[in-house]
Amino acid sequence: MALAVAQPARLRVKILVTGTAGFIGSHLAMRLLERGDHVIGIDNLSDYYDVNLKKARLARFADHPNYTYLHADLADRTGIETAFATHKPQRVVNLAAQNPHVYVDTNVVGFLHILEGCPHHGVEHLVFASTSSVYGANTTMPFSEHQPTEHPLTLYAASKKANEMMAHSYAHLYGIPCTGLRFFTVYGPWGRPDMALFLFTKAILAAEPIKVFNRGKHKRSFTYVDDIVEGVIRTLDKVPGKDARWDGHAPDPGTSGIAPYRLYNIGNEQPVEPLRYIEVLEHCLGKKAIMEMLPLHAGDVPDTEADVSALIEDTGYRPVVSVEEGGGDFVDWFRDYVRQRSLMARCVQ
Repeated sequence: MALAVAQPARLRVKILVTGTAGFIGSHLAMRLLERGDHVIGIDNLSDYYDVNLKKARLARFADHPNYTYLHADLADRTGIETAFATHKPQRVVNLAAQNPHVYVDTNVVGFLHILEGCPHHGVEHLVFASTSSVYGANTTMPFSEHQPTEHPLTLYAASKKANEMMAHSYAHLYGIPCTGLRFFTVYGPWGRPDMALFLFTKAILAAEPIKVFNRGKHKRSFTYVDDIVEGVIRTLDKVPGKDARWDGHAPDPGTSGIAPYRLYNIGNEQPVEPLRYIEVLEHCLGKKAIMEMLPLHAGDVPDTEADVSALIEDTGYRPVVSVEEGGGDFVDWFRDYVRQRSLMARCVQ
């Protein structure tokens, strides 16, 4: 489901995107290429999950004349410095991230290498992925960028909070415009195999139980991947300046005031209980789910709800895809992907 971007004729931009073999990164690369930009994609094809899925994502645009793939790790300082020096991107979107045991290498050290490359090579705007998980122990709904986020509940969230603070310091020191995007529970075609929608769909088809934490009684701002990508592109094209509204006292957490820096939530404004999410899958698959009800998972927050008023005010965009529509699209993709994998496996035999 591609969302058209209505805009006047524009100059082609050279954009460095990290994590183009990833879920969100591959969707973003496709959209940028479709609108005529040149994409330099960095990915290390880690084996955190199925590398074949990552290669299949890349295969959709790997041969595009405006796409350049670099096999590199963000933690490789020399490799990242070479990428900036060789390709001289005008804008950078940092989406690459890792999970347990490599958080610090990729999310902190790797992000530092990206930050270092920006002022030395004239980058006009850095956009980076953060997460709604930075809201942590906060229980004030909906979550707003103007609220404090000093109590993350997981190492992942802490590493992304560190990214936000690191980017602000570079925006202040070097005048590099930086925009951080707090994504809310992203789902959709080409998603990661360890994500709930993928796991639930696979289990329902196999008549296996699915683990439903907090007995499904919490709410999440489930956000379709096309909505996320649209938000990334809208903010990428809006280079922030200093917040003229700052009164000289404590800077606002979402806008700074002393640096060209912004934070935006990108999430669906209508939170949904996981049980409704599962009902949608059951309807699309024509099968009932076997549910194993469990307590709230350690590190999870009970609820998330996105306040996207800042995104709407500054870009004119709000996420619009419902879980009914997005869930159906995912199931269609999942069936086709599994069928293609089965055909490939039979051909190899």
